[in-house]
Amino acid sequence: MTDSFDTEFQTLSPDALRHLSAQDFAAFGVNVLAYVKPVVTQGILGYAIHAADGTPLAVAASPEVALASVRQHDMEPQRVH
Repeated sequence: MTDSFDTEFQTLSPDALRHLSAQDFAAFGVNVLAYVKPVVTQGILGYAIHAADGTPLAVAASPEVALASVRQHDMEPQRVH
């Protein structure tokens, strides 16, 4: 995991996490996590990259390129199957 990911989780106590609003919970990790999932666009298999809140960011030709792109932007990739 990236340092920013670790830092964000360490700054919130378990009690603080329990009291996050729905909006705060939805935004939690949005700048440090990105999800990669296979998609078919115009009949071609690609790998979509989404921010933690579901915002589409990009589509890559291979999972390796998608994961590398996420890491290049100092985010921690997560695969979605």
